[in-house]
Amino acid sequence: MDYGDKTIGVSVCNLDGKVATGITTLTRQNEATLRPSLQALKTIMEYEITHIVLGYPLRLDGSESERCAKTLAFKEKLARFFKSVKIELWDERLSTCAVSRTFEGSKKQYNMHVDEMAAIYILQGFLDAKKNGAEPHLNEKGGNNNG
Repeated sequence: MDYGDKTIGVSVCNLDGKVATGITTLTRQNEATLRPSLQALKTIMEYEITHIVLGYPLRLDGSESERCAKTLAFKEKLARFFKSVKIELWDERLSTCAVSRTFEGSKKQYNMHVDEMAAIYILQGFLDAKKNGAEPHLNEKGGNNNG
């Protein structure tokens, strides 16, 4: 997931955990109105989701950004709402930048899909790290342990 102030980009992977695919961008009026998004995620979770990979917005130097506290609060809400699901943070530095470079379409299409595409990028990075034998997680300095 790519969690933002007004949107949550959501992606899933195939059963063998190799390919991330975007499924939606959830939109809300403001950050305080999270319940409808959690209800929408509940519908998605019915597809036997066992893990959530949540993008963690670190700065380029690896330090925590202002959004990190909001992301951690969202992680706690997810944990209370989806008790049996493991939630892992994944460094999302440059995810939106990478998506921006490869997107072909109008500005309107970009705005509609950028968060979903960032969620794909985040999840694919996590899956690739697992495929390469690493136990993907954030290390003490904030970066990903990729092997």
